[in-house]
Amino acid sequence: MAESFAIFLLKCFYLMLPAYFANMAPVIVKKVNLFVFPIDFNKKIKNKPVLGKNKTFRGLIFGIVFAIAIVYFQFLLYNLVFFKNISFFNYENWLLFGFLMGFGALIGDLVKSFFKRRLGFEPGAKFVPFDQTDFVVGALIFIMPIFDLTFKIFITSLLLSFILHIIVNHSAFYLKIRNEKW
Repeated sequence: MAESFAIFLLKCFYLMLPAYFANMAPVIVKKVNLFVFPIDFNKKIKNKPVLGKNKTFRGLIFGIVFAIAIVYFQFLLYNLVFFKNISFFNYENWLLFGFLMGFGALIGDLVKSFFKRRLGFEPGAKFVPFDQTDFVVGALIFIMPIFDLTFKIFITSLLLSFILHIIVNHSAFYLKIRNEKW
């Protein structure tokens, strides 16, 4: 029996939760005064920042921690029927999966930032569709060694995340949590 499209969407959303939290972590912890130094150590290429001052070790570390925590909760919830039904796998390897999902999401964001700086975009400037998809592509690429990623899961997760990213960021902007809508 083929699963419904709604269930498949929910499964993709549930799969991507660790990446979503990893991507939101830098904003959530922006007032935490730990590891607040740029990943690029303020280096420049042709007088442009490599990544920019907003890409810090704080965001990277907390992003990975958030992703691992979410996957651990998914592991704990897996034996409940509802959560088993919306899972693509059993989360036994929760620590590695969480690390790869979080690290991949943030590497995707860093790669996008690198190209934004090369193209002369300021931090916070719109860079559609890459602002909405960079972390998704990074997370999904990084979990490929331990997760059987299908094209259907990839495309669905990408499109779902694109839409959700716009909704969440616009909401955060209007709630004065973020300075930019993107």
